[in-house]
Amino acid sequence: MKRFKLKHRDAVSAYVMLIPFMVFFLLFVIYPMIKSVLDSFTNYNLYQRDFIGFRNYVRLAQDKIFLRSILNTLVFAVFSIVPLMVLGLTAAILVNRQSKVMYACRAALIYPYVTSMVAVSMVWLYMFDPTNGMLNKILGLFGAPRQWFLHDETQALWCLIVVNIWKNIGYVMMIYLAALQSVPTSLYEAATMDGAGGFRMTFSITLPTIKPITFFLLTTLSVECFKTFEQVRIMTNGGPVSSTTTITHQIYMAAFSEFKMGYASAMSVVLLAIVFVMTVINLKLGRQLEDL
Repeated sequence: MKRFKLKHRDAVSAYVMLIPFMVFFLLFVIYPMIKSVLDSFTNYNLYQRDFIGFRNYVRLAQDKIFLRSILNTLVFAVFSIVPLMVLGLTAAILVNRQSKVMYACRAALIYPYVTSMVAVSMVWLYMFDPTNGMLNKILGLFGAPRQWFLHDETQALWCLIVVNIWKNIGYVMMIYLAALQSVPTSLYEAATMDGAGGFRMTFSITLPTIKPITFFLLTTLSVECFKTFEQVRIMTNGGPVSSTTTITHQIYMAAFSEFKMGYASAMSVVLLAIVFVMTVINLKLGRQLEDL
């Protein structure tokens, strides 16, 4: 009986401590989500709010700029995530040593990640400047022609991808480094005694052991890439010719430039559906591969 009372008291204490989080979650996550879904079926524009059914979604299917933003976001995500995973793991393996030089390398890699995206975007704006930018000055030393970077429709999105990789490689490295340091050293010792080399141990021990971390990073990076906004807004504002606009940028433009809140809500629902589907696919793929 006494044990039951203790468990009951612990459960009550746990629920009481969860109340602040639940209130925050309901007010700032669940409520806005439900409201966005409801507003997506209206022509809400700050002055009126009339029910129009699925008209906003029909319009989205015919909106070439929004469809372009989906394609841009997919390209941005794919070509950011794959290099980030490869380079982050490589960096983690290289700095996974106990020395002052390695500590300095870790700090150098993590520094861009802890810097705000606004500051990073401003620095890279100068780097990509077609007239006085550092990159064009370096290219000029080798006799290469001037590049327009963010002002070129074919280059702008790739420039944003480079900035994203440069900023976030430290985060991926840090997560992978923690995973590598949790791998039992006895596995490597046994493999060494069997005559396995570093390449063999990487693919037979390291990668299979840190597989859950890989899929954690894959999921979180996918979500973050689909939420990309700051660098687009600061560096290109979606241009040139909508070549760098993303879904979140289009939501911002519809809501706060055109004041079409209902239309922006429909975009938000589409983004939510895409992120949800990608997360489910990542989780199922991760479970299947873990069972292999």
